[in-house]
Amino acid sequence: MSLSIDIRSAAASAAGSVILVSGEVDVSNADELRSALDGRLGSDVTDVTVDLAGVPYIDSTGIGVLVGAAHRAAEKGVRLEVARPQRNVARVLGLLGVSSELNIREDEAR
Repeated sequence: MSLSIDIRSAAASAAGSVILVSGEVDVSNADELRSALDGRLGSDVTDVTVDLAGVPYIDSTGIGVLVGAAHRAAEKGVRLEVARPQRNVARVLGLLGVSSELNIREDEAR
C-alpha cells in the first residue's frame, strides 16, 4: 500500500496545520512523512496535527519519525499531536510508551 500525505490548514487555527496520512508507514516511505513534518515545523505554525486515521500499520521507523518530530516541535514551541490512530497503531504506540510524547487523541483533527 502506498503512502499518501495531504497537508491542510487547521480549521481551528490559522497558525495550525493538519497532516492527513493514509497507507502503511514503514522504512520504505518514512522519509516522505519526515519531509512533510519538517516542512510544517519549518513554517510559522503553532500547532501540527498528524491524522493517522488512514494508517493501518506503522513500523518502528515511522514511529521514530513521529517521536523525532515531536521533539523538534517541542524545541520550537510548537504543539504536535497525533489524532485518530487506528486501534492497532494506538496499541503499539501505547506499548512503546510514546503516547504522551505524541499527545495522542481519539477525536478528529481540528
